[in-house]
Amino acid sequence: MKIQRLTYLSLGSNQGEKLKNLQKAIYEIAETVGAIQKISSIYKTSSWGYEGEDFYNISISVSTYLQPESLLEELLTIESKLGRERNNLHEYTDRKIDIDILLFDDEIIFSRKITIPHPKMLERKFVLVPLVEIAKNTSHPIEKKQLYACLNNCKDTSSIEKISSKLIRPIPLTEKYNYIAVEGNIGAGKTSLASLMSDEFNARVVLERFADNPFLPKFYEDKERFAFPLEMSFLADRYQQLSDDLAQFDLFKNFIVSDYYIFKSLIFAQVTLQKEEYALYRKMFDIMYKEISKPDLYIYLYQNTDRLLENIKKRGREYEQNIEASYLQKIHDGYHNFIKTEQHLNTLVIDVSELDFVNSHEDYKQILKKINLHTSSITT
Repeated sequence: MKIQRLTYLSLGSNQGEKLKNLQKAIYEIAETVGAIQKISSIYKTSSWGYEGEDFYNISISVSTYLQPESLLEELLTIESKLGRERNNLHEYTDRKIDIDILLFDDEIIFSRKITIPHPKMLERKFVLVPLVEIAKNTSHPIEKKQLYACLNNCKDTSSIEKISSKLIRPIPLTEKYNYIAVEGNIGAGKTSLASLMSDEFNARVVLERFADNPFLPKFYEDKERFAFPLEMSFLADRYQQLSDDLAQFDLFKNFIVSDYYIFKSLIFAQVTLQKEEYALYRKMFDIMYKEISKPDLYIYLYQNTDRLLENIKKRGREYEQNIEASYLQKIHDGYHNFIKTEQHLNTLVIDVSELDFVNSHEDYKQILKKINLHTSSITT
């Protein structure tokens, strides 16, 4: 299990639209570093060590799975992306954005690349004042004093002014959702995405037990004969699994992510069953559906048919190799109608036809960005 750590960062800007620079940095940190727990007020201070424009300074606390040196590399990338230009003279200069690591849990690190705690943090009010606002009782790991006491002992006499403007804290997935369902056609990548998200966010993953269904290989050999027992067994198993897993609260996991939702049963049944069989099946489904917890977020991965067939062939399940494009299109049409008519679900459709999020971390980050943007849009 990955261990989440708490780090405190100092952010400053004295070039261009300073508030926007800070907000952009916050969004980038939330996207690539971890969940932002707290943001201090904004403090205006004179430039330090040279004549320049006033700075806007803040402190933030971030939960992250990154190690300190990886964290530093990510923050340098964010600075560069937002227009920070560094010189090799180590002189104080104007900057669009400046991000420093102040504390990383209670660790003490002296290496060629990084020093933690930040060696100058106790000398500067523009660092300590916003930091104390969000971490008053946190102890400095070297001084063995709480930060408010460190601020009282600070000899910096420069003026510092709190301004009224506020910055937005991005709401992380771990706070917004208790249960996320990832759906898609056969071969869309729903199991892969659910597993990646489970690892990324320390979520409990619920994966469909399709391999245990004895009717599945027989169905692909003789659809008409084995469609009804297949769909009934899938419905019973999905109902049992979701009922059990969603009822169990895990103190050590942030939320639940599954690679299916029980409505999948109805979508496939509409395609595979005869009219009389479907009528009986629907009665059973409606009884079960009332009892199942609904996901807080329903993600549908759209994948074009050619890519689906390619993925199915690549993963090599023998009983899937004769699946036809027309069958996949019927499944997609079923999902499309479900999404269009099911108004009570918080649904996000993501087109992954041009993405390889299993092998490309950048593509995976694109998907997370879409999820985060969707989360922000329904929050505001």
